[in-house]
Amino acid sequence: MLEETVKAFYAKSLSEKFSIADMGCSSGPNALEAMSVIINTIFTQCKEKGQTSPEHLVFLNDLPGNDFNNVFKSLPQFYEKLKKQTDLEMETCFISGMPGTFYGRLFPSETLDFVHASCSVHWLSQVLEGIENNKGNIYISKTSPKNVFEAYLDQFQKDFSLFLCCRAKELKSKGQMILTLLGRSTSDPACNDCIQFWYLLAQSLLEISREGLIEEANVDSFNMPYYTPFSGEVVDIIGKEGSFEINNLNNIRLNWDPNDNDENQNYAFNKNTSGKNVACHVRAASESVLVSHFGEAIIDELFLRYSRNVGEHLSQEKTKYNFVVISMTKKS
Repeated sequence: MLEETVKAFYAKSLSEKFSIADMGCSSGPNALEAMSVIINTIFTQCKEKGQTSPEHLVFLNDLPGNDFNNVFKSLPQFYEKLKKQTDLEMETCFISGMPGTFYGRLFPSETLDFVHASCSVHWLSQVLEGIENNKGNIYISKTSPKNVFEAYLDQFQKDFSLFLCCRAKELKSKGQMILTLLGRSTSDPACNDCIQFWYLLAQSLLEISREGLIEEANVDSFNMPYYTPFSGEVVDIIGKEGSFEINNLNNIRLNWDPNDNDENQNYAFNKNTSGKNVACHVRAASESVLVSHFGEAIIDELFLRYSRNVGEHLSQEKTKYNFVVISMTKKS
């Protein structure tokens, strides 16, 4: 969807300067991957039509605590790869960091052509407090009372609406936005594809608490600042906020272990390996939040147990992630 959206959008704009913001890009090796796809797509389209590729202004956004230096250190390699693929010089692509929460304004009005966010907008702006009856859980579960789901949905509605409102002010008229959210495949807030990996993490925390490494009350008082929406909820919020028109919406299902896919013909399931692969991804996304509540001392032990629990689970059931991918245009 990303390449198709960029092609269709740039064919109409034909701007000499193209400004892009990647929201919540993080600092890992994939931080520049989406930007590479966007720039290559525009270059290829311009080349096919005999046009000059525009200058690209790229903003990489994440929270101020993110290690932007990791991204900046990778820029020489990125520019070298870009030149090999497109023959574009460094002077045609300008990349900078924009620290700050995307649940607020980050850019001047009507300065952006394109906004991209992958696997970031389902994170809430704050840890939910005041939920006192979600014992033994760190997210919505099959045993959670109704008020837990309502509190999560209410916070997501507020956060996502604010995100849309801020981006609408920063995008130019008819500007485009593509979001990929980890969501759920049904309207049931406790379906397995959105709660199971947090349930297994909660079980790992409870194992540690039974050994006295943390207090069980600490587990009961913690709620992961994260919400996996159903696509209908996403559409409803976009409609009520009113700034964007939906172009496309798709649901994509992928196995928990990224190595376990139909294209990997040499893949052979191993519960220990798969458990470690999934634990590595979940740790990368959640470690900072867990450390702030439980402390750093338990983290290695926690994810060692979590990898074992995930491996056992996957040996019995091949659970999938459900991603909601949505393309939007800012209304005039």
